Amino acid sequence: MRMKLILTPLLLCASPAFAQQQQPQVPPRIADPAVADRLANAAQAVSDALLDIPVGDLKAAAEGRRATPDEKSMTVRDLARRDDPDFERKLQRQIAEARPVVRQSMKALNESLPRVMQSLQQAQKSLERALANLPDPTYPQR
Repeated sequence: MRMKLILTPLLLCASPAFAQQQQPQVPPRIADPAVADRLANAAQAVSDALLDIPVGDLKAAAEGRRATPDEKSMTVRDLARRDDPDFERKLQRQIAEARPVVRQSMKALNESLPRVMQSLQQAQKSLERALANLPDPTYPQR
């Protein structure tokens, strides 16, 4: 009787559902559409930071002279505006247009990631089988 009480839970645990490998899952924070918005916001912040880099001293040094007081405060944004007065508006529009593309790309990544992970696991198993069949280099030659 005691043996049956011990074996019954073990038999239930050995069901085929437990033997199947679990499908890789995408972490929920990556699957969240708000992540795409945060990425676009980060791109906006990075572009603003890059545009605010002072380059006047560097420009003057490349020309072999000292920077004037106006040049010392010159930034990448100023140089870009000089060539295109609508530069900032165009940049803002490009970042805004990129948001839906980022969302769609994240959605496609989230849909394909489980299949990619499964393929990588299969490749790993194939490599392990191939390595297991390699001859032992320390085995004596005849």
